[in-house]
Amino acid sequence: MLLRKKFIFFFKMHGLGNDFVLIYSKKYLLFSSELIKKWSNRFLGIGFDQLLLIQKKKNNKAQFYYRIFNSNGIEVEQCGNGARCVAYYLFLKKKIKEKKICVSTNNRYLFLEHIKKNIFKVDMGTPIFTPKNIPFITKTEKFFYSIIFNKKKYFFSVVTLGNPHCVIQVNNLKNFPVKKVGSYISNNILFPEGVNVGFMQIISKKKILLRVYERHVGETNACGSGACAAVAIGIRNKLLSNHVVVKLLYGKLKIFWNGILGDTLYMSGKASHVYDGYIKY
Repeated sequence: MLLRKKFIFFFKMHGLGNDFVLIYSKKYLLFSSELIKKWSNRFLGIGFDQLLLIQKKKNNKAQFYYRIFNSNGIEVEQCGNGARCVAYYLFLKKKIKEKKICVSTNNRYLFLEHIKKNIFKVDMGTPIFTPKNIPFITKTEKFFYSIIFNKKKYFFSVVTLGNPHCVIQVNNLKNFPVKKVGSYISNNILFPEGVNVGFMQIISKKKILLRVYERHVGETNACGSGACAAVAIGIRNKLLSNHVVVKLLYGKLKIFWNGILGDTLYMSGKASHVYDGYIKY
């Protein structure tokens, strides 16, 4: 929606500190990576981790279609925290009346459910562990892989829920060099499209602590799909139960997966509205 063709309205939101700018338009909009970088700057622009561009549906299966752009202008496929914020936006702006809706992204359909107040449940789809689907370069599929950085070997597992994830179990998350190790792995040639790197500390079979180094971005306050990836890998490796609470820097997410390949994984958590505004375009 444009105002005198000089300003564009936006909706600022966050999911556990992972923040977004949402723009809704019935018309097709396309923003350059330079413009997105300018808007995302926390000192000279609005400031956000990702831009979510909600547009009219592409087909009759989904009620809405939206695209996801990182703060550097690169388009990505999936964002769990962003999905909850999209659902909350549609709810607050009264664009939906149903408790359950279907939205689509560039590579999948997502089913969103309003639980209560600002808590939403997201059908995150099926965890896929096949290396070529990540994509991850390896000769054989395994439960664990390894990589050496600064003369130290790190063991990890891989999964995709629409975007690529690598998860490492650590003993002390607070003191772990997330930025250094995350940057090395995220940009490693073994991951042709980059990878989100999750660092998981298991507290019990039903609770984990998590920090995530996101590709193209760096460490963020929270990563919804990263939380789902960590739990999926923990369940597959028989380290976690089917219901897990993931504690992130600014809150928690609840993840459920029955552990059966081909079955859906669910995430639920809060979405928060910060303010509405408009900016020159």
